[in-house]
Amino acid sequence: MTCKNTTTRRRWFGLVCLLIPITMLVADETMLKGRLNGVVFLAYWLVCFVFTLLAICAAWLDVRALRRSTRDAQRTLFDSTRQNILREKSGKTGDAE
Repeated sequence: MTCKNTTTRRRWFGLVCLLIPITMLVADETMLKGRLNGVVFLAYWLVCFVFTLLAICAAWLDVRALRRSTRDAQRTLFDSTRQNILREKSGKTGDAE
């Protein structure tokens, strides 16, 4: 259950971090066009850039977690299949004797 909560939290964080720069871009192209000058302009786009980087980092972390969970599931499936095969093999040799 905690895995799903962590995944959900990470994805919501990434979504919010992606929506903020998109909103900032739309706002700059519509309402703020030509109104930002100098340091304010630089700070505005620096904030946009930081949120974009945060969204990229959240996506990268999500991909890493997904790979880890897939690898763990494959390993578990392999181990359980191997155990089933060994159990069947030992059961068949017991029946033959």
